[in-house]
Amino acid sequence: MSDIIIRAMRPQDETDINAALRAMGWDDRPGLYTRYMAEEQAGKRLTFVAERDGVPLGYVTLIKETEHGPFAGKGLPEVADFNVFEPYRRQGIGAALMDAAESAAAAFSDIITIGVGMYCSYGAAQRMYVKRGYIPDGSGIWYKNKPLPPYESCVNDDDLVLYFSKPTARTK
Repeated sequence: MSDIIIRAMRPQDETDINAALRAMGWDDRPGLYTRYMAEEQAGKRLTFVAERDGVPLGYVTLIKETEHGPFAGKGLPEVADFNVFEPYRRQGIGAALMDAAESAAAAFSDIITIGVGMYCSYGAAQRMYVKRGYIPDGSGIWYKNKPLPPYESCVNDDDLVLYFSKPTARTK
């Protein structure tokens, strides 16, 4: 792990990240990472990229004040868009990225939040968050940025989310 560098996102990352996503069978996300960097410049988001020998291995962003879910309007940061590319998983890279995001959040908040999808592709992330001390907020499942009422139908897609939070190191 000592050869891994955690740094801010840069313009070239958009091309490299999209190539890594395509290699995993995902679609490109044109303009998304440029938007993340613009939001970082505007003071709304922090970006973290794990790199080894100039090659991005994964990334995570931290929204300084979440606008969605049960924590919206409370001035709390949210870990968002967290991804370690398949060839680099289970090597501690995700933990290093989460450490960076959590450390950054502790500089300005007593609590850090996260939303996680419910289908099996999110399984490793779900386990990781619980092991790191995140607990569900108790508001239930959210769908398309709204609490999902009991017995309501939905699609098990990226918009079906359970929210978690935990104290930052600032409060320990």
